Amino acid sequence: MSELTLLLLRIGFLVMLWAFVFVVVYSMRSDLFGVRVRKMPAADAAGSAGSSPSAGTAANVAAPPASAPKAPAAGKPARPAKSGRTGLATTETVSRIVVTSGPKAGLELPLGTEPLTIGRSSESGLVIRDDYTSSHHARLMLWGDQWMIQDLDSTNGTWHDGERVHAPTPVLVGAPLKVGATTFELRT
Repeated sequence: MSELTLLLLRIGFLVMLWAFVFVVVYSMRSDLFGVRVRKMPAADAAGSAGSSPSAGTAANVAAPPASAPKAPAAGKPARPAKSGRTGLATTETVSRIVVTSGPKAGLELPLGTEPLTIGRSSESGLVIRDDYTSSHHARLMLWGDQWMIQDLDSTNGTWHDGERVHAPTPVLVGAPLKVGATTFELRT
């Protein structure tokens, strides 16, 4: 082989090696630096026009109607409510989160009004150290007076009552929430 061919092969190999390194770093960026968090939809323009700019963010966000049933996804039949569920988790009905299975089984955390981030990162409010949990895996937040669970683009997903969470979802009291290998639920 000529020297020019060897030089081109070496350069090609070096380019492929660096491309591989960039692909690996890009795929791990969510675990290394966290993920971009989507904001909740803003309230109706008429409802938030009267609020002052110094008002808290909870006043500027519309709460979903508590009595409206969750519409089934397209192509899926409606599921009947599971027995033992008392309804949507609101600030009046929920006071704590209880880990029912996983590495921290039996742990109980009181809930306030602040969002609770769940993940492997030490910055999370509920730190779960297992191989199936992302650094910033999910967020449990109060939206109006309703508790919602939001997946933060985790690798293995967040599950509520046996269904994967794709958008902020209202939480049922006593319904299992699964993050990685840990299951927990909201209780009174």
